[in-house]
Amino acid sequence: MPRAQLTVLDKLDKAKTQGYHFLAIVIAGMGFFTDAYDLFSISLVSKLLGRLYYTDLTYKNPGTLPPNVSAAVTGVALCGTLSGQLFFGWLGDKLGRKSVYGFTLILMVICSLASGLSLGHQPKGVIATLCFFRFWLGFGVGGDYPLSATIMSEYANKKTRGSFIAAVFAMQGFGILFAALISLVVSATFKARYKAPSYKVDPAGSTVPEADYVWRIILMFGAIPAALTYYWRMRMPETARYTALIARNTKQAASDMSKVLQEEIVEDLNKVETDVVGADQWGLFSHQFAKRHGLHLLATTSTWFFLDIAFYSQNLFQKDIFSKVGWIPPAATMNAIEEVFRISRAQTYIALCGTVPGYWFTVAFIDIIGRFWIQLMGFFFMTVFMLGLAVPYHHWTLPNNHTGFVVMYGLTFFFANFGPNSTTFIVPAEVFPARLRSTCHGISAACGKAGAIIGAFGFLYAAQGNPPDRGYKKGIGLRNSLFVLAVSNFLGMFMTLFVPEAKGKSLEEVAKENLEDGEEDIRV
Repeated sequence: MPRAQLTVLDKLDKAKTQGYHFLAIVIAGMGFFTDAYDLFSISLVSKLLGRLYYTDLTYKNPGTLPPNVSAAVTGVALCGTLSGQLFFGWLGDKLGRKSVYGFTLILMVICSLASGLSLGHQPKGVIATLCFFRFWLGFGVGGDYPLSATIMSEYANKKTRGSFIAAVFAMQGFGILFAALISLVVSATFKARYKAPSYKVDPAGSTVPEADYVWRIILMFGAIPAALTYYWRMRMPETARYTALIARNTKQAASDMSKVLQEEIVEDLNKVETDVVGADQWGLFSHQFAKRHGLHLLATTSTWFFLDIAFYSQNLFQKDIFSKVGWIPPAATMNAIEEVFRISRAQTYIALCGTVPGYWFTVAFIDIIGRFWIQLMGFFFMTVFMLGLAVPYHHWTLPNNHTGFVVMYGLTFFFANFGPNSTTFIVPAEVFPARLRSTCHGISAACGKAGAIIGAFGFLYAAQGNPPDRGYKKGIGLRNSLFVLAVSNFLGMFMTLFVPEAKGKSLEEVAKENLEDGEEDIRV
């Protein structure tokens, strides 16, 4: 017989959608808003950094970041994120979700500000301090992944849990859009105030000294939304599932959720703890975990890994792709601030038309269609549209076809977000037992960031054509790189076949915490 469910958890599962659900979405979601802003804003200013600190006035084109510097600036935050996901994921199961939730936010605020205040005007000093603070910024960002997902899943009711977790993650889309808009406004303001010729006309005069403020202001803006939500994070009570199932304090869990649900919850304290859901004690490396959840962990880690190879390659190097197909003019025909403006405008279009809508389609349909089918569909269409870009690649490079390329490219983002970019975040927060939920989500997310690091470092070199950019060796070219990303999406689609469906089930049911150790699970 399945174990009995605690009253407080049953109340949460059956609760009607209330104000506290939306408050939790905003509190957790603003963390993801900040995460996306911090991780992707660097792609808006990296070309400006190259102009400011690595320009050789005797060369025909503006300066660009050397390969090792570009890889470090782009990828160091991802390395920090991977570390933070593992560390804070583990800590969230050991100390509680709320206990470490505020610390990640403080770290993001401090490091966002410090990134913009990177020391000096010499390349080595600026880049070294920028990379240092962006690593620790990524470390804080990494903690937000398992903690936000776990908190939202444990607060939500089972009927609309998928939509609530998806809504938290959807704030990432607004963060990407906000980064592009802030960059657009800042660069437009400086462009209007400080007139400068193009690099082709006057190499030295094309980068005004005031351009150094542009990238600093853009990066520092990421501290504002994080700081605004700190107070509310600290007021959130610990989740009932942590308090009851891990801390073993059912009385406190009932008291906390009585305030949240605004109804009296009376827990039967005469229940023997070993007779209720959450009585298992086996750990992550046990035979029992491998038997019940080993395949689930393989599915969540591998699908997130394959997704992020493609997703981060596309996001971080949009500017390079748009330049190669001619949607953004050659760098030499613009001044430094105008280039930031053009890149920001292009990424704003993509975010508005493809990125943001995709997230909210997932919010609308995930509890109707289900996690499995949305993820499978998303990977399928990402593969199709990536092949649609790669196969007739020469066609898209012709001047009259740039708009078609951008539309196709935007559709890959739409189906990434109305697909695996959302579901790979949601599923690990649902399918693992409470005492390992944050840890397993952190492991899954860290595997995703391993894929992102491969995408960030690998795509930079692989996409180099003939002739390559200055300082780079010839790679396989952009067309072949798009084929590689299509293969990655296809592998993600295949591994999705092992992802369990959690639609309409309680967390304890989908994580099999309501089964006795020796009991067979015959459910589909």
